[in-house]
Amino acid sequence: MSNSTDTLARQRITALLDEKSFMEIGSQVTARSTDFDLQKADTPSDGVITGYGLIDGNLVYVYSQNAAVLKGTIGEMHSKKITAAYDMAIKMGAPVIGLIDCAGIRLQESVDALEGLGEIFAKQSMASGVVPQFCAVFGSCGGGLTVVPALSDFTFVENEGRIFVNSPNAIPGNTKEKCDTASAGYQSAHNGFVDGVGTAEEIFAAIRQLVCMLPGNQYDGTVTGDCTDDLNRLCEGIESMKGDTRLLLSTISDDYVFVETKKDYARDMVTGFIKLNGMTVGAVANCTEIYDGEGNKTEEFDAALTARGCNKAAEFVSFCDAFEIPVLTLTNAEGLAASKCSEKGLARAMARLTQAFAGATVPKVNILIGNAYGSAYVLMNSKALGADLVYAWDCAKVGMMDAKLAAKIMYEKEDASVIEEKAREYEALQSSVQTAAARGYVDLIIKPETTRKYAVAAFEMLYSKRVEGPMKKHGAK
Repeated sequence: MSNSTDTLARQRITALLDEKSFMEIGSQVTARSTDFDLQKADTPSDGVITGYGLIDGNLVYVYSQNAAVLKGTIGEMHSKKITAAYDMAIKMGAPVIGLIDCAGIRLQESVDALEGLGEIFAKQSMASGVVPQFCAVFGSCGGGLTVVPALSDFTFVENEGRIFVNSPNAIPGNTKEKCDTASAGYQSAHNGFVDGVGTAEEIFAAIRQLVCMLPGNQYDGTVTGDCTDDLNRLCEGIESMKGDTRLLLSTISDDYVFVETKKDYARDMVTGFIKLNGMTVGAVANCTEIYDGEGNKTEEFDAALTARGCNKAAEFVSFCDAFEIPVLTLTNAEGLAASKCSEKGLARAMARLTQAFAGATVPKVNILIGNAYGSAYVLMNSKALGADLVYAWDCAKVGMMDAKLAAKIMYEKEDASVIEEKAREYEALQSSVQTAAARGYVDLIIKPETTRKYAVAAFEMLYSKRVEGPMKKHGAK
């Protein structure tokens, strides 16, 4: 029977939560509509199991769609169960986790089902910035239902899961064989809301890890815990990791743990969470190289901000600010992406990133680890945008642009010897990290291997930061 304890929907809940902690709500609910012979169908729980349970002792609310009941389609009572779970989660200040396996809107219920879908969207919007929202797609998630994972803070897709506004064959000039736009890999790389793809076990482990690192609601404040790692641990050779900042963030974090978000999207910008002296810190970092487990370079990027990268970072910073999570930035950016594609959306994305950093009131620390040039430097959590502390490696450079390029522009009619001389002067006067420090734009110049020690100390000092911004509903953009 589809309402038995061994349904896949219930198995997923059992695998996700602490053992024997799940308490179901609304188990007796069935479909209310009788149109088109719906009363003849067996609809236990109206195709969705809802309730609450624990993850490592933390209260969470869960709904899991049951594809064995009307293919998990959303109907009137189905949606009421989900929105009721959201109401409880908001009142109790606990995360919501949705396990998606759905064939879409229930045709037999038409406008009632559409109303229900809209109510789910409304509850998600209401919960945004109040409690963390997680979504995991195990089967199909198509059409308007794709708004559900897109509205969630963190979304995971099982290897065979499918997300699509339009099926691949419905897109003019495309077929599934040509480009499977609904596949987990395609969506993870291009849509910007998928945090990871994997097996069900890997997805449950990722959600559990995040739940334990994040506050349960907007009022819980910064998450802190025990730390057994050496707070003054030197990170020898860390300067070689400035290209692949995923490795760098892992190295400075407690016990080398870095939880990356949106890992396959805009890979030139890294976002995720680390721990510093047991405190959860959100991290944003530029990336110019990616290495595999064997140390082989697999990808390389320009040291430039892209539209996708800016949007990814802005969304992450806004999440951290909503839940009082401090933000660390690692800056290594020489400019802005130059391409016809970038020109279509880069300015707006830059503005979004600017607003995210400038508006965030949480503790903000920036460490310059490479070249920090021009507008890209300003956008990456600079002093001008409100960074509380800015540190710089002693090998970093800060300025308008590369010294030789600046000399060529200023002395374009001079010969090579003059340009070389002026480049040296420009390097000393305008691209030196010491010059930026002398003007107060850099608070401290540090050796790369001491990065962990200074990052820990910075956030310890900023722990009690309190800032009240101007009274407004939200930014206009």
